[in-house]
Amino acid sequence: MRFDFLKVLLVDDNQNMLLLLTEILRAIGVRQVYEALDGGEAFEVMRRNAIDIVITDLTMAPIDGIDFCNLLRNSPDSPNQLVPIIMVTGHSTPRKVKEARDAGVNEFLAKPVTARSVIHRIGLVIEQARPFIRSSDYFGPDRRRRDDPNYTGPKRRETDQLSDDELY
Repeated sequence: MRFDFLKVLLVDDNQNMLLLLTEILRAIGVRQVYEALDGGEAFEVMRRNAIDIVITDLTMAPIDGIDFCNLLRNSPDSPNQLVPIIMVTGHSTPRKVKEARDAGVNEFLAKPVTARSVIHRIGLVIEQARPFIRSSDYFGPDRRRRDDPNYTGPKRRETDQLSDDELY
């Protein structure tokens, strides 16, 4: 994978975490790393730059990672509603993971981060990008990760729709 053409935005109010993530990205060849201390500042950075991937912390003030994701995905003046978002946090409770997923986060990364985990998540958002879904109450990457062979409810994926010939 070629990382040298990527433009990555790091959003975190912790300078040590920004430094760590910047060093990891530089080590794998990312040359263009942008930084912001909260979601509001990140939104402005994205208006001025064509960002390929956002790596954001969950807990920041005044605009945290969830609010920032909601802004990116749903605001009419969003600079890029489709940008892949990787959320990094030390609060990886099931509730927080669900909240991030429902805000339109592509991948979730629990602290402490390692170079391997960062590279893996970047690889997932590039090489295994999920299609985006728009519904009445959600816009973001498809939240379904897998097909469950034991699922017996209604199939709602577009690829699961039967043709007219198959209905009869």
